[in-house]
Amino acid sequence: MEIDDFVFAPRSKRALRRYKDKDLYETVEEVFDSETVLALYYLMRRGVFDQLYGVISSGKEARVYWAKKGNTDLAVKIYLTSTAEFKKGMLKYILGDPRFENIPRRSTKQLIYAWTRKEFRNLKRLYNSGVRVPRPIFVFKNILVMEFIGENGVRAPLLKEVGMSLDISEAKEIMDKILYYVKIGYCKARLVHADLSEYNVMLHKGEPVIIDVSQALDVNHPNAYEFLMHDISTILKFFEKIGLKVPLTKEVYEWVINECRKRN
Repeated sequence: MEIDDFVFAPRSKRALRRYKDKDLYETVEEVFDSETVLALYYLMRRGVFDQLYGVISSGKEARVYWAKKGNTDLAVKIYLTSTAEFKKGMLKYILGDPRFENIPRRSTKQLIYAWTRKEFRNLKRLYNSGVRVPRPIFVFKNILVMEFIGENGVRAPLLKEVGMSLDISEAKEIMDKILYYVKIGYCKARLVHADLSEYNVMLHKGEPVIIDVSQALDVNHPNAYEFLMHDISTILKFFEKIGLKVPLTKEVYEWVINECRKRN
């Protein structure tokens, strides 16, 4: 279910006090406003997750928390609504995207809500096309709930963290799988990741998992070509650095485009 399917508006500070819980406040620390905390309670009351635990990943724009729904591990990504970094880093992905045309640019909070919905929808498109990404579960305001990639609250390692320890055959298999995901993401999901690197790929049970797809662009975006070439080039450079013989960026790009033409 997406944010469009329901409406929730915290009524007052009295409502916040009514639902106040010391453990939750300690978990989400002081960086989230009262509206975000109320939204978390709302998701818990709807049964999206039962318990929210500690931070598993932290960045300038968002934090990811480990949560549980029964015996199932979940990841809860919460975008910071007060950060100035959002507009600085994300403007190039917003310009030209019709999903942001009716969002007032001066309202950082509304931009972040739209950005969160965008990531949820990008995950759905990629997941349904066969790209291995975290399965999207729920989105509300600045909160995205998805499949947890890891075990028992410990996230799977990033490609950056373990790439140097891979042997050549393992590295080749993983590189080929990532490029395959680039291809079907482009041809079937009609999306370009636009920030693909060794920092946005997890390795879980020997398989690459593409993460952080909020900035992914539709293939009809005016900058899609440049971002696709950059994604391919960045991945190839990483595997070349760890000792793998890699194809040329242009060769991979033509392979992606030619496969798409065959499908059409």
